[in-house]
Amino acid sequence: MFFHKQELHFQATPDQADAVYARKLQEVLGGQYGEITVAMQYMFQGWNMHTPGKYRDLVFGIGSEEFGHVEMLATMIAQLLEKAPVGVTEAAVQSDPTVAAVIGGTDLQHAIVAGAGARPLDSMGNPWQGAYITASGNLLADFTANANAEMQGRTQVARLYHMTDDAGVRDMLSFLLARDTMHQNQWLAAAAELREEGVEKLPVPSNFPQSKEHTPVSYQYQNFSDGQQASEGSWASGATPDGNGEFSYHDGPTTSAEMPPPTRPDARFYGTTDLPDSVEKMAGTAQDALKRE
Repeated sequence: MFFHKQELHFQATPDQADAVYARKLQEVLGGQYGEITVAMQYMFQGWNMHTPGKYRDLVFGIGSEEFGHVEMLATMIAQLLEKAPVGVTEAAVQSDPTVAAVIGGTDLQHAIVAGAGARPLDSMGNPWQGAYITASGNLLADFTANANAEMQGRTQVARLYHMTDDAGVRDMLSFLLARDTMHQNQWLAAAAELREEGVEKLPVPSNFPQSKEHTPVSYQYQNFSDGQQASEGSWASGATPDGNGEFSYHDGPTTSAEMPPPTRPDARFYGTTDLPDSVEKMAGTAQDALKRE
């Protein structure tokens, strides 16, 4: 159940209109790592969670907060567009390269489709999509993905911070940066706690028997690059993070297998194979006549 309180989590008022920056800000609203994504990701993780308690409360709590961040960004974008020019004559664009460049940097659908409002899109106009969401049901996998989402999002907000001199916009971004700092730490702490409590362990999923793996290569670093310095990393020797083995380093693969012969799909796929065309045509005709796949 949701209720909407007509307040913002933090102030979101620009000093002046800026339609070009409004388009840039769309990335952290409707992009792959934007606020819509993390809000929906955390809520679906909660809805799909199989156990009650602190971890479920955590995802619902942060997910609800993220919807507030969606609202802050949408409100900011609308205000950045509020007093932006509705249109520029063709003559003005042709006579002034600066005007043409500015108009070229705006999202025309902000005006045409949304009437000077935000939209669930990224900065290039690509619609937000549910495929961005990670909600696997495995808490260690999901919390690790959440930490990544917060890291990517904070990186983008930090870049946007330096793309404007507007004090009001920067004030809001500084708040979002701080909350991203908290959320990164929360997800990393939650992932660590899962492991400490034995709820989930590495490798994910930890309840799949490793005996069913091809264990000789479970902890081999197989170097498929001509770079040699990877061998100096902690991932190439010593104990593994899951505590179940020791890393080893190898130049190239330690296994190989003979390539199987080319496949011969159903003749009615009409692919080119090593069979004569006349043979494939007869095979397809016979299969049709016999009503066989």
